[in-house]
Amino acid sequence: MDTPIFEKKNVLVTGGAGFIGSHLCERLLKEAKVICLDDFSNSSPANIKHLLQYPDFEFIKYDVNQPIDLDKFDELDKFKVKFQGIQEVYHLACPTSPLDFEKLKMKSLWANSSSMINTLDLAVKYKAKYIFTSSSVVYGNATEEKSVFKEDDQGVVNHLSPRACYDEGKRFAETCVATYRQVYGIDAKIARVFTTYGPHMKLFEGQMIPDFIINALEGKNLVINGDESFSTALCYVTDLIDGLVRLMASAPEVQIVNLGDDQIVKMADVAKMIINITNSASAVVFDKPLLFLTRKGAPDLAYAKDVLGWMPLVRLQDGLEKTVDYTIANKEALMFNSGY
Repeated sequence: MDTPIFEKKNVLVTGGAGFIGSHLCERLLKEAKVICLDDFSNSSPANIKHLLQYPDFEFIKYDVNQPIDLDKFDELDKFKVKFQGIQEVYHLACPTSPLDFEKLKMKSLWANSSSMINTLDLAVKYKAKYIFTSSSVVYGNATEEKSVFKEDDQGVVNHLSPRACYDEGKRFAETCVATYRQVYGIDAKIARVFTTYGPHMKLFEGQMIPDFIINALEGKNLVINGDESFSTALCYVTDLIDGLVRLMASAPEVQIVNLGDDQIVKMADVAKMIINITNSASAVVFDKPLLFLTRKGAPDLAYAKDVLGWMPLVRLQDGLEKTVDYTIANKEALMFNSGY
């Protein structure tokens, strides 16, 4: 079923109400009928509220750690799933909350194991193309000697560490994708996603950038969980979405691609940029690191440029301004959804 039987392809997005997933659903609606599965364990209904008006969008509250039988959902009859099936699966569902990491450990473990099998089984059943959003954590921590990673780099991850359910979990999840490719011959791909930011990020979960913005708007300190050297590469979310869509459309031999920005920046400098954008009198302060926040490097994008014709286009200043504008426009709702 590489091509849709009807006028539009059916696309399944797990974690579609999350930060990245909601942007992906909105982008896919330009060309497809979108089935969004999410259980709101680490996401928000507000992220997809504006999409519910579209007839080509269907949200189903569901835990993808359970087996998925799309034939049982009567609401999908309008998409003729029983006849057309689904043509593409984007598997994004996985908790990514630094602050609530301890509470969501089992969810992370299941997301990188049970839900992998469940979504890959769907790809086999429908002969659908498949993308798993992995993470740069599979490369291990960046060091002074190694801070830029290529797709064929083999990272070192402590499989018994307190973070292992996520870090080693992502590595096992990639093994699932590779094994299903080998055994069933499906066109399954891996996007190794580096740090991404933009509208729809949840507040007060240790993600820093959305918290920086809210605190700057309220004249509070901008807290960095780490020291002055804490740095990362930041990709604006619409650039990432473009990369994911291009990866799905790529040839079957394209299997693993880095997606992110290749410029490393200090979070202290990012905080100062946000203070300037918001005309705030806030100060930048430093606090103890969070377990989920590790020193990440930057992607080598040579392969992405070659096979996808992709590179990030949104400048950090522009992306931060867009994110600030969104936060100002939706501040009350964001605070309410975060329990404040």
